[in-house]
Amino acid sequence: MPVAAQVQRHAIERPHQLALCGPEGSLTYAELWREVIARPLPGKGLVAITLTDPVDQLVAVLAADLAGATPLLCEEDQRARVAATVPVDLHVDIPLPAAAPFDLHVDASLPATGTAEASADPADDDLAWACLTSGSTGRPRAVVRTRASWAGSFPHLSELTGVGPDDVVLVPGPLVSSLYGFAAVHALATGATVVVPGRWSPGSLTVQLRRATVVHVVPHRLPAVLDVLEEVGGPLRTAIVGGAALPPHARDAAARAGVRIVSYYGATEMSFVAVDADGTGLRPFPQVEIQVREGEVWARSPWLAEGYMAGAKGPLKTDGEGWMSVGDLAEPYAPGQPLRLRGRGDGAIQTGGATVVPEDVEAVLRGVPGVTDIVVIGSPHPQLGSVVTAVLEGSPPPRAALEAVARGGLDAAQRPRRWYAVGDLPRTPTGKPARGLVAARLASGDPEIRRLV
Repeated sequence: MPVAAQVQRHAIERPHQLALCGPEGSLTYAELWREVIARPLPGKGLVAITLTDPVDQLVAVLAADLAGATPLLCEEDQRARVAATVPVDLHVDIPLPAAAPFDLHVDASLPATGTAEASADPADDDLAWACLTSGSTGRPRAVVRTRASWAGSFPHLSELTGVGPDDVVLVPGPLVSSLYGFAAVHALATGATVVVPGRWSPGSLTVQLRRATVVHVVPHRLPAVLDVLEEVGGPLRTAIVGGAALPPHARDAAARAGVRIVSYYGATEMSFVAVDADGTGLRPFPQVEIQVREGEVWARSPWLAEGYMAGAKGPLKTDGEGWMSVGDLAEPYAPGQPLRLRGRGDGAIQTGGATVVPEDVEAVLRGVPGVTDIVVIGSPHPQLGSVVTAVLEGSPPPRAALEAVARGGLDAAQRPRRWYAVGDLPRTPTGKPARGLVAARLASGDPEIRRLV
């Protein structure tokens, strides 16, 4: 079913329910449907949406869905890079104009008449949604997926998290991120009220958390959410966390605040792979099969994407039998056991004949007092090939203290030979440290990255 049709249903059943709350104003479900249906798109194909207001973005997304087009939310500079290889049929960079005044008829049919015609016979296998993925390298690729692979997972996520029409869901990040974009559309499909500030705004959390019952967030933002919640209180009961590994003790901190965490592992190309709904470890998301082959995670499910548009190259691999991988690493796995991730294979460091997985090193050092986050990369070395290099965010202790922690928890090959500190790590739109940008800044001699001696 198109997401627009679900919004239509909510407009019939709960017309006065708030649907979207953005920085410039709010819309009820009746008003949202009126906005969508009064703003038709000319034709189908790929629609690149570079609007800045999150409410305008979602109106355009739903209008594209209603028309049978494929919406792609992106920044203007991303669109320019994507358009060099992907044929964009329509570019929406200003709010869609209303074709004509439209009176909402709140009845069982609520036809899409007059100004916007729904796509004829929408099918589950229509290429209905597109997202950008860049990983930590900064090279955007357009991932395209079917309607079923996108919206078919909504009921499972709702059941796992308890999100329903009486919730207020805070989505505190840019909707161009597939994580935040999915979170907003899923919440609209359930009939919830969706708070979409459009960007991370710590100063707004006090107001937002006074009403939000659910937050969909990346891991490194969770501590700030819990800190504000402790200070001001609020009805928050669930945090849906994805995009990277949870910080140490995150579940304990959330439990003290009365917040349940539902964390998940996935990728833009594969959608949901595994979920931890109770703190016992990652288990396969509903209808997902998992294998670990030679250390790599492979998945087979209805949620997999169709691939990259225009034949773009990327980490996505398929085996011809419905299985897919993006190179993430894990410990050996057997059905019934939790999936234990080790990080991304394409970031492995070859040093002196040993292979070091950066995330293994980061997991040990991330808990050092004063370290808020860490990126481990390989720096070129004439004899060893690379040496393990740690770039620490925050106010780390002296190098001697860091080396003592490394000796106590890491093998000799894993211990960093070079140590650096930076105030804030660069990050991808999903909140992950941008490993490639860290390496590039370090190689260029960025003065903001200081060496620890």
